[in-house]
Amino acid sequence: MDPIQDYLARCRSITDTVESQKTEIQTAARWFADSILAGRMVHVFGSGHSRIMVEEMWPRYGSFPGFNPIVELSLTFHNLVVGANGQRQAMFLENVPGLADRILRNFDLSEQDSALVISSSGCNVVPIEMAELFQKSGVKVVALITRAHSEQSTSKRADGQKLSDFADLILDTGAPVGDAMVKIPDLDTPVAPGSTIGGAMLVNCIKAEVARLLTEAGQPPKVLSAGVVVGAQKAVELFESAYDEHAHRLAKLYENVGNK
Repeated sequence: MDPIQDYLARCRSITDTVESQKTEIQTAARWFADSILAGRMVHVFGSGHSRIMVEEMWPRYGSFPGFNPIVELSLTFHNLVVGANGQRQAMFLENVPGLADRILRNFDLSEQDSALVISSSGCNVVPIEMAELFQKSGVKVVALITRAHSEQSTSKRADGQKLSDFADLILDTGAPVGDAMVKIPDLDTPVAPGSTIGGAMLVNCIKAEVARLLTEAGQPPKVLSAGVVVGAQKAVELFESAYDEHAHRLAKLYENVGNK
């Protein structure tokens, strides 16, 4: 099989893995919808390339308010690769104990909130501590990991605990150990990762189910939509109203910070 066909075939297998988790996806969506219907937010966090899943959830076309994307540039802005703001620093910082606490110190968490924490390995310190702190605040945590990879990886945390140890629900991207899926003759290391594919499918399955639940509850979401679909004026109205709703929801996370 040529590399292109090999990669596509493995992606089809990932699709099957995602579909096999329909019950878990529905549960996650119900928790998230409950948070949004309560006027609260779903906190979404990922470091490194897991940031991709955070941005896939919100804001982008086909998404809607109710999600709080927590993206730390120090952990994700590594497009320069080397030098200032490079990958070495980001990889170091995502394993610094206590950083998660400093991040969440900015928000007034509620038991009505819920959270999605993404980490393919589930072994880096900051995502693990984020999930742990969410749970301590009574926030339900959905962990999005690559189960096979996580199970064979060693936690960077001193006590050996992983993201899955602080999750109320676990979703699996379906990617293999090491993430890369295609082997090339005469090349020792595989290429072309799969966790992004599985992660994006899971995120959008959740998003679609949440939209259904919100609509059936009489609170249809304000979905960011293209002008070619809804008309230029309607698209602008949706963007403005969605961003306004996001601001109002976010304000609730700030108004009582430090008062407890």
